[in-house]
Amino acid sequence: EELGYSQSAVSQNVRALEQETGVTLLSRRKDGVQLTQDGQEFYPYIQSIFQAEQALERKRQETMGLQNSLIRIGTFTSVSRNLLPPMMKRFKEKYPDVRFVLRQGEYTSIPQWIRQGEIDFGFVNPDAESVRGLHTIFVTSGGHKAVLHPDHPLAAQPWVTLEQLAKETFLLLEEGCLSEPLEAFRTLGLEPRVELRMHDNFSICSMVEANVGVSILPELALRKMNFRIVQLPTVPPVIRRVSLVMKDPDILPIASRYFIEFFLKRADTLP
Repeated sequence: EELGYSQSAVSQNVRALEQETGVTLLSRRKDGVQLTQDGQEFYPYIQSIFQAEQALERKRQETMGLQNSLIRIGTFTSVSRNLLPPMMKRFKEKYPDVRFVLRQGEYTSIPQWIRQGEIDFGFVNPDAESVRGLHTIFVTSGGHKAVLHPDHPLAAQPWVTLEQLAKETFLLLEEGCLSEPLEAFRTLGLEPRVELRMHDNFSICSMVEANVGVSILPELALRKMNFRIVQLPTVPPVIRRVSLVMKDPDILPIASRYFIEFFLKRADTLP
């Protein structure tokens, strides 16, 4: 009754199994049915085969669930240039039919897209107010560097203080509701002379190369840059944390859950 089989169907299945094993597995008696001695010895092996077959079917269904799946990620430039490419390449080697959609944003827009269901998850600084109420998983942290023209008087120093930078024409990278450099300045009671606000690291580096002003950019964003600029550590250091942000990890699409697990297992290889 539990299996939805008729009595004759069960009898046929048991008979076929007994023929395959070459022994009598069940003892049929007036007071019921029980395993024979041979049946008791075969039972754990048959049970293992059954469990292995179930695990295989689950894996097949999970893999089928990734066929033509779409993983929608909100990201900002330094993450999409440095963290995601190697992870996406390795993930697609395992699941070649998965497709990625990356949407470039910042600390305000990415959490908003998550709440609206336009992306599955995103990368954001967890200190941003915009992530309140969302689930966050810490990924990594990194420093910032001051960027200056090579002819700038401060460029010859081994490091540069925030007090010195606050007196210069400052080019600010707009990242939404939170700016790590501005927070660092304000902690010291400083207000930099912000001349330009831009959303693009490359544009800021171009401006610094033209000696328009100075800036502070994430070290990750400065990788693979070929501009004629000088990068210096700041005193005190300016730190950025990066977390994965989502509504609820338990209701994410299976492909996104797989990618997040894949990503986090390899987080120690990130720059």
